[in-house]
Amino acid sequence: MTTIAVIGLGSFGCRIVEELIETQAELIILDRDREIVEKYKNSVVNAYITDAISEETLKKVIPLDINAAIVDLGSQLESSILVTNHLKKMGIQNIVVKARSDEHGEILKLVGATKIIYPDLDAAIHVVPLLLSSTFLSYMQLSENFAIAEVKVRKDLEGKTLVESLLRQSYGINVIGYRKKEDMEIQNVSMPSMVLEPDMILLVSGENQSIQAYSEQKSMEEKGKKDGKIFKHLLRRK
Repeated sequence: MTTIAVIGLGSFGCRIVEELIETQAELIILDRDREIVEKYKNSVVNAYITDAISEETLKKVIPLDINAAIVDLGSQLESSILVTNHLKKMGIQNIVVKARSDEHGEILKLVGATKIIYPDLDAAIHVVPLLLSSTFLSYMQLSENFAIAEVKVRKDLEGKTLVESLLRQSYGINVIGYRKKEDMEIQNVSMPSMVLEPDMILLVSGENQSIQAYSEQKSMEEKGKKDGKIFKHLLRRK
């Protein structure tokens, strides 16, 4: 059974709790706001109302074999740094912390955070590609240079089979799934002879510039003339 502690129930922490409640994970929550803790206490394994989250408190309520700890202490920058360091010293292997700024994030990394969450930045990275091209229906950045996206079938590819489209050769992207319409479930691509239809939506993976090239209808050679790094100024902070 997966056990996760959520320390601090800010907007990010609450959203994590609400998502995890729908799974089989065992949850431990800590926050100083009695009303928020009361809201979730019947849906989690353990709920604690505590103002000062000290190392001693954490050792008492968090099992050492926990799978992950999520830290969202809002504007309490010093507290989030101290809690992260306490968790690191306890031997917690997976520590995810919400940061308020680049500087805050850098300090959190130094004291033991294994992943930093920048909510505003993450939202911007998701939205920017959608604003730049009507070809994108969704976009998810997986690393600095690699992403997956849902894209429309371009006019020049309609009626062609997956093999004939030369998406991998011309654009450097791989089709990993598809759906016939927006309200349908994603299906696996089983045959290279699958015909690309006008309303079909493709789930593709590839480097940022490769997906961007597809959206701009440029080939691999054409896209090489540009630096292909329109999102790098955002991703530098990841």
